[in-house]
Amino acid sequence: MNPPFRSKQEVIVNAPLETVWEFGMDITRIPTFHPRVVKVELLSGKARREPGVSYRCHLSGGKHTCVEKDIEIVPMQKIVTVLPEDTFGISKILPDYVVETTVHRIGQSSTKMEISHYYSTPTFKAKLLNLIARRKIARDAQATLNGIKAAIEERGAAIKNG
Repeated sequence: MNPPFRSKQEVIVNAPLETVWEFGMDITRIPTFHPRVVKVELLSGKARREPGVSYRCHLSGGKHTCVEKDIEIVPMQKIVTVLPEDTFGISKILPDYVVETTVHRIGQSSTKMEISHYYSTPTFKAKLLNLIARRKIARDAQATLNGIKAAIEERGAAIKNG
């Protein structure tokens, strides 16, 4: 059973679905678009997403990391990721935290990308964390989507002007 839906952020990327999908499949690109990630460590030794692949994100400031693991990939549609561990303690308070990234073709050269968050809040700590962090999680996800959009559109412009 899936944990309850918490929030969704979205962006329209001015690029074909295939371009957006390929960009997102490369784990090593995360620091180029995620505002808080400075380095990615490939724990599974794989740079491409696939079910079971784990990677550690080193966050700006140098103290904190989080491990993310892709558990489901539906080509050209969605990536489902879990957070098995982190140095903030979020994975202990929200052990069923799931992030679903989906892409939808809008036209020949535009794609809607969405990030949805799911997690349960069975404990007082979880309810409190949700109350405090819910808006920050949404802001960070939107900033990440905006970063992906900018990175893909800049690459497309560079290729066209090449």
